[in-house]
Amino acid sequence: MSLDTVDKLVVFLAKRDGIDKLVKTFQYVAKLACWHVEATRPDAAERFKKWEVASGLSRKAFRTGRSLTGFNALRRNPGATRTIRFLAVLANSGEMVYFFFDHFLWLSRIGALDPKIAKKMSFISAFGESFGYVFFIVIDCIFIRQRLKSLKTLRSNDEPKEETGEKIREIRGDIVMRLMGISANVADLIIALAEIQPNPFCNHTVTLGISGLVSAWAGWYRNWPS
Repeated sequence: MSLDTVDKLVVFLAKRDGIDKLVKTFQYVAKLACWHVEATRPDAAERFKKWEVASGLSRKAFRTGRSLTGFNALRRNPGATRTIRFLAVLANSGEMVYFFFDHFLWLSRIGALDPKIAKKMSFISAFGESFGYVFFIVIDCIFIRQRLKSLKTLRSNDEPKEETGEKIREIRGDIVMRLMGISANVADLIIALAEIQPNPFCNHTVTLGISGLVSAWAGWYRNWPS
């Protein structure tokens, strides 16, 4: 299958995913550091807060055009079954809303648009994010269940171990990657819920900090060259 302009643009934009995970690590390490020293060293806390804010704004800039990823996924590979295609439409639609309105949130926070719209854009973006991640988690759970059944079948058949060994390693690798995806999506879902419906658990600095690092490091694992 030859790549058209949309494919090439999505591939080009995906090249910065590693930078996004690195900067996300900076962002949430700074958040936790600010919380740790705010009572004892206000000057250091202020510097960590500036680092956190700058990292967050940088990540939004890095994600410019990311809404095309979901669109291209649905256009090229929506899923093999009707159920997966339906879930993929819901998941990617939520993610497209998230990244699309995140552009306006970034522009409002840097002053290019009216700062008053930042709160509304943040809510819409977080709502789309949480909506999409719920269905991405469901999709990964379905695939993990299928892979576990495949493993059980391979282990019970009479084929030589040499022939099944590679298949088993491949299936296990896919299960691990999907577990990393679930971890990242659950962590990001917690962060999004803190924006949609503030509550003592989700909005606690430690919860947000750990969730951000789990998401970033799961992304590191998934994107690191094999």
